[in-house]
Amino acid sequence: MEFKINFSGTGHRYTPEEVELVGRVMNEADPLTQGKYRNEFEAKFKAMMGLEHCFAVHTATAALELSAQLCQFHPGDELIVPSHTYTASVYPFVKKGAKIVWCDIDLATRVVSANEIIPHITPRTKAVLVPHIYGYMAEMEPIMELSKKHGFFVIEDVAQAMGTERNGIQAGAHGHFGIYSFHSHKNITTLGEGGMLALKDPAMAKILPALRHNGHCPWDFKQSDYWVPAGINVDLPQLNGEYIQPNNYCLGEVECALGIKLLDRLDAINDEKRARAIRFIDAMKDFPEIEFHRIDDRRHNYHLLVSRITNGKSYDVLRKMAYEKQIKCVVQYYPLHRYDYYKKNGFGYANVPNTDMFYDNMVSFPFQHWMSEDEIAYMLKSIQEVLLDLRKSKA
Repeated sequence: MEFKINFSGTGHRYTPEEVELVGRVMNEADPLTQGKYRNEFEAKFKAMMGLEHCFAVHTATAALELSAQLCQFHPGDELIVPSHTYTASVYPFVKKGAKIVWCDIDLATRVVSANEIIPHITPRTKAVLVPHIYGYMAEMEPIMELSKKHGFFVIEDVAQAMGTERNGIQAGAHGHFGIYSFHSHKNITTLGEGGMLALKDPAMAKILPALRHNGHCPWDFKQSDYWVPAGINVDLPQLNGEYIQPNNYCLGEVECALGIKLLDRLDAINDEKRARAIRFIDAMKDFPEIEFHRIDDRRHNYHLLVSRITNGKSYDVLRKMAYEKQIKCVVQYYPLHRYDYYKKNGFGYANVPNTDMFYDNMVSFPFQHWMSEDEIAYMLKSIQEVLLDLRKSKA
């Protein structure tokens, strides 16, 4: 069906300067991968986010795959992760042998906290994955204290929350790994795909270039000529006495050059989306049937504008918004333990009442950065009318 307001998969538009840059780099960069723009992008990202080691990769999923490899899961090793997240957060760890232990989310914040993690910690806990879902940065300090006490890795999935911060520390800077996304739907995107992996451990950072790019590494002797033998060696990266198979997860020069430019707009886009979200949420204050998460500081970037229907299932709201108002709202995210993939891998059970309650009653509104003020106004008026109609029908 046709919608007046679609739930778009494109988070923002490009400026003329960004379009010009892409065309220029397409023709001028030599090579078109693993060159100066990648190095500049990583350096600028590292400086902006207060991170120690950063590596550009072609997707955030690739960054998750790399972090799963570096955790070095052995049979029986467990990963604690909320069932309420996007599937790409978790299946890379299934592929690398982790036993998935589902935990719940906090119903008010929609993200995991230390309280939800604690009951699931065992001697087999190898890692905990913390998705900063919807653009809200989880409280990391108590989780890192648990990590120190029990000796597990912490992976921050910052795919939706890039540029958020708490107490002056950026999301992704607490954990052993930080995962960032430049996917089409995010607040900034490098032509549809792209990711960044942040690391704390110098030993991991040392082998990451080879792990990212086909095991390529220098020879351990001086070549008499650059072609004798082949220009570069291929080897198995080694960590903690174990070999790790290499990959090809490189991000191209055009995407990296665009990423450098887009970082200049990240804070502005986040601030503009947050201000718009707060205006929308405040305009709904007389509608207790719908509950938003209101955070008016840089701990939230409002990548998505999500809500929970508090007096029943969300399906009536979704139907009316779609078929009467022609606004495409959606439901996110299907609890992962309900998916066939996780069931077939033996992870089909989870005791997560908050996750189930939130998913079964949630509505996610279109919230692309490029939406006009008229579209936002129409969407606000429409949801108010829909809720008033439903209120009358239940009276």
